[in-house]
Amino acid sequence: MTGGYYASYIIIGVIFFLYGLVIGSFLNVVILRIPIHENITLTRSHCMTCGHTLAWYDLFPLFSYLFLKGKCRYCKEHISIQYPIIEGVNGLLWLTVYLVCGDSMSTLKVVLYCLCSSALVALSVIDWRTQEIPFGINVFIFILGLIRLITDRENWLEYVLGFFAVSGFLTLLIIVTRLLIKKDAMGWGDVKLMAAAGLLLGWKLIIIAFFLGCILGSIIHLIRMKVQKGVDHVLAFGPYLSMGIFITMLWGEQLVSWYLKMWTFE
Repeated sequence: MTGGYYASYIIIGVIFFLYGLVIGSFLNVVILRIPIHENITLTRSHCMTCGHTLAWYDLFPLFSYLFLKGKCRYCKEHISIQYPIIEGVNGLLWLTVYLVCGDSMSTLKVVLYCLCSSALVALSVIDWRTQEIPFGINVFIFILGLIRLITDRENWLEYVLGFFAVSGFLTLLIIVTRLLIKKDAMGWGDVKLMAAAGLLLGWKLIIIAFFLGCILGSIIHLIRMKVQKGVDHVLAFGPYLSMGIFITMLWGEQLVSWYLKMWTFE
C-alpha cells in the first residue's frame, strides 16, 4: 500500500469520526427529549437547567463541553457528563465501522451501518432509563433496511426473511406466554427492533444478532444482579439486542463462515 493510500485512509477515518461526533450531539437531543415528549426538530437547543437558548458556539460537539469546563455559559450549573460521552462514543462507533468495514463493504452499506449504530445508541440509553423503545427509532432503522433492500434487489428475499426471522418467533413467544401466564415475555419494542434490523441485515445475520443479544443480556444482567444489590429482575433487553446487532454488523459474515466451517468435516 502506498503512502497516498494511507493518508487518504486516515483522512477519511477522521471525517467519519467528526461526523460521528456531530450526530452524537443530535443523539443527546433525541435521548433527552423523546422521553419527555419534547420536539426534537423545531425546539432550539437550550440549557436543561435554566432554559436559556444556546448560541451556535455552545454547540460544538465535545469541544464546547471541554472549553466551558462542563458548565452552562449562562447559569454556571454543571452540564451532564452524558453529553460528551454520547458524542465521543458515537464518534468512535462511526470510526470503528469505517475501520472494520471500509475495505470490505460498499460506501453506502458503511454509511447505513453508521447511522444504524447511532440509532442503537439512542435506543439503548432510552430503553435503559424508561424500559421503552421509541417507535420512531425503530421506524428509522426500518427505513435504513428499506434502502438496503432497494439497493440490493438481487438478494431481496434474504432481507424480507430477515424482517420475519426473529420478530416472527418473538411474536409467537409473546402470544404463547400471554395465554399461559398472562404476561408478555418481552416488550413489543424489542420485536419491532428485530424486524427493522432484520430487514437491514438479512435473516442469517439477524439470527446471530439475536443469539448474541440473549447471551450478552443473560451474562451481564446476572452479574449486575450479583454485584449491585436491588437491581430489578426486569430486563431492559434493547441495549443487549443493540450490542448483538452492532457486533453482527461488523463481524457477522465471519461468524457465519466460522459456524459453517465448524460443521463441515473436511
